[in-house]
Amino acid sequence: MSEHRRKPPQNGRRPDGPTSAGRGSVGSNSSGGLPPRRTTARPQPGGSPGQTAAQPRMTRAEMRRAAQGKGGGGAGGNGGPGRGSRGAGKQPPSGPRPKRLIDYPRWGKSGVRRWLPSWKLVLSTFLVIFGGLTGVVGYAYATVSIPDANAASKLQGNVFYWDNKDVMATTGYNRQNVSLADVPQDIQHDFMAAEDETFETNSGVDPMSILRAVRNMATGGSVQSGSTITQQYVKNVYLNSQQTASRKLKEILISIKIGNGGMSKDQVLEGYLNTNYYGRGAYGIEAAAEAYYGVHANQLTLSQGAFIAATVNQPSTFQNVDTDKTALSIATGRWQYVLSRMVVNNWMTQADEQADLAKGFPMPQIWKHNPGLTGQVGYLVDLATNYAETHSNGQLTDALLAQGGYKIYTTFNKNDVNALSTSVQKMESQHINPKERSADQNVQVGAASVDPTNGEIKAIYGGVGMDKGYYVDNANTLGVPVGSTFKPIDLAAAMTDQAVQTPNGPRMPITPDSKYNADDCLKIHKQDGTWLTDNSGTSACPEPDGLLHQANDSTDMPGYQTLRYAMENSINTPYVQLGEDVGYDNVEKMAMNVGLTESSLQTDTAGFYIGTSTPSAIRMADAYATFADQGMQHEPVSVRSVTYEGVAQTWVPAESAKFAMTQQVANTVTNVLQDVVKKGTGTNALALGRNAAGKTGTTDDYKSAWFIGYTPQLSTSVMLYKEDPVKGQLESMAGVGGYPKVFGADMPTQVWTDYMSAALNGQPDAQFPTPQPFTQPGSNEPGMPAPSPTAQPTPTATVTASPSNTATANPSGQPSDTSSPSSSSSTCSLADIFAGTCNTSSPSGGPSSSGGNPSPTGRHHGGNPSGPATAGTNSVPGG
Repeated sequence: MSEHRRKPPQNGRRPDGPTSAGRGSVGSNSSGGLPPRRTTARPQPGGSPGQTAAQPRMTRAEMRRAAQGKGGGGAGGNGGPGRGSRGAGKQPPSGPRPKRLIDYPRWGKSGVRRWLPSWKLVLSTFLVIFGGLTGVVGYAYATVSIPDANAASKLQGNVFYWDNKDVMATTGYNRQNVSLADVPQDIQHDFMAAEDETFETNSGVDPMSILRAVRNMATGGSVQSGSTITQQYVKNVYLNSQQTASRKLKEILISIKIGNGGMSKDQVLEGYLNTNYYGRGAYGIEAAAEAYYGVHANQLTLSQGAFIAATVNQPSTFQNVDTDKTALSIATGRWQYVLSRMVVNNWMTQADEQADLAKGFPMPQIWKHNPGLTGQVGYLVDLATNYAETHSNGQLTDALLAQGGYKIYTTFNKNDVNALSTSVQKMESQHINPKERSADQNVQVGAASVDPTNGEIKAIYGGVGMDKGYYVDNANTLGVPVGSTFKPIDLAAAMTDQAVQTPNGPRMPITPDSKYNADDCLKIHKQDGTWLTDNSGTSACPEPDGLLHQANDSTDMPGYQTLRYAMENSINTPYVQLGEDVGYDNVEKMAMNVGLTESSLQTDTAGFYIGTSTPSAIRMADAYATFADQGMQHEPVSVRSVTYEGVAQTWVPAESAKFAMTQQVANTVTNVLQDVVKKGTGTNALALGRNAAGKTGTTDDYKSAWFIGYTPQLSTSVMLYKEDPVKGQLESMAGVGGYPKVFGADMPTQVWTDYMSAALNGQPDAQFPTPQPFTQPGSNEPGMPAPSPTAQPTPTATVTASPSNTATANPSGQPSDTSSPSSSSSTCSLADIFAGTCNTSSPSGGPSSSGGNPSPTGRHHGGNPSGPATAGTNSVPGG
């Protein structure tokens, strides 16, 4: 048979040795890199001479490895049975195990098992990582310290309170820190129930609380913060709000350090309550209590506290519960949850919970969004701030106030402030209409009300409001002349001095019944008998002689009238002459005794006696309060007390009071001013319907109009003026409100009457004391007892001069001699003596040697020819 038809051997081997089985290519090594097994031929028994016997095909290990290699590793040559090179890469390594630290990928494994770490490797890795983290955390904990509190957490606001301790205004940052003692225990537990039930026992961090919060959020349960109260406090005070892993780690470490003795639980809870944000612009529990319920933190109920505790998680939502029904629904659920946790933790009984639930959700008050310093509040805050700083001896400054933390308790009465503002607005709505009358433009009102018994300022009207761009407080401004409202001070000075100096004659006693010449355009003489000059050339009266001729509002020539009558009808000439007789110094002294400041007094002209000075409305109300309190002057007060972070400031001045005049003098002035209201220029004030005393005042060219009046309970001043807003100068009010001439008896008196009716509503109609008659001289010192009774002449009606008197007054009441007072015999009428028409010495003679007041000092017009009185400052009309 031919060779190509010969069948292959049954054992699958070719005659030349290589196997014919399998598909491996020549040269392939399917045994995983092991050298091919060599085969040798040897003679076979019974065989033909050229036949050889093959070696055993494979060892068991080779066969096993071949099976694992899916056909690779057959014997012979470089190839082998199976899939050749495709299976070669999955063979496990053979030979000695290599030396390496980590057996990965695993030696001796193939497939997936080669890449799966062993349990030893997993455990080792965990231990290494855990140990490393422990070391890092330990190092971090050892090196971290409790940092200084950030600046924002220290910021506080300043709170101003009404006289009943209700909040009037908050300035600066809306936070006022309180001590934990000022927070009721129930409120403290409200916060623990809402935020951290284990606060009293945990070490600053509570892993179970974190897990519980995660579980509740995942299952849709009640929301509870995973952070403890300590962690939240740390976040508020020491860290920024940026949420990062490093910040969270630092928060936890500081919390643990605090929990392990860095701070007491009370310190942490107090700080936490004071630094949370609760919505409505309120930082801290005190501001929150005021924002939501209008009370202090120590006045909160458990139910109210439960809601405020609930706001910590959702302040921007819960702040709108008064207007947003959805927010109200969410807040109600959260409030109920807090109450239930209070029961679970035995901080309240279930019966109490049911009682609170039965009362319903504690609805907060309506939220006034950013009310600011509106209306009169801006002026009140400014007035109280200035008072506190002025009286603090440098212990309170603008810089310290900017840091916050002050509580300023004022004397202002909210109802009185509102009543005064309403009265002004009513008058303006009836009379002031800039759109219809150009004269009504730039008209301003200022007013103040003072308690006569202690000087406390109860109300002011400063203007339309700082929030409307008018920043000048009209109640506290200087520059508006007071007019005839100054005349009671002249009378008080004269009666306190007990007598006045007549030209070259004896000192004569003064009472309201003393008579003075009341004629218009009357010449005024000094104490030495010489006439006052007027070089201004602007007098309302003809002055061809260069002398001062004092004008009245009326051109009547009533002759000699009592000082009471002149006060009732606001006649100028008697009081200008009375002032000269008393002396500038004595009148100035009395003005300061009743509380006017020296800087506001204009003592350089004779117009000083009839109101060229420019005290504020507050000071004038306080001056009249001195008459109301029978001669006791109380310094105007706008602040009762100040605390800083709960500590009372000792520098706040105590009530200041002094004797300005005797009770006899004060009560007599009051008696005269009662007649002004009953039958004088102030009769419009009778609409008050109770005992009152007061005085009208109007200045030259009607540039200002005043009414100041009082009862035993309240003294109030009201002024009206017109000011050019560009030049800052007073303008005539002629035509304002439709009045050709504007007097204090009109619009100012209307404001006064409406306000006093409201402010005194419900109070008794108190009576003024009956004054003792002036029957004897008294001490010049205010408050000193009078000497023993002695006879004293009492001024009476004009006595007819003796026939020998050749220099009697002419029908106008003025002496015929225009260069100096006329001489007369020693027998003169008392009225002539007062008027200076009875003088037995030369015009140049000085005061009587029998004892009189010295002449005015050189800075006054009376003793300084270089400072003449001008018509613009002395021709002041009456009321």
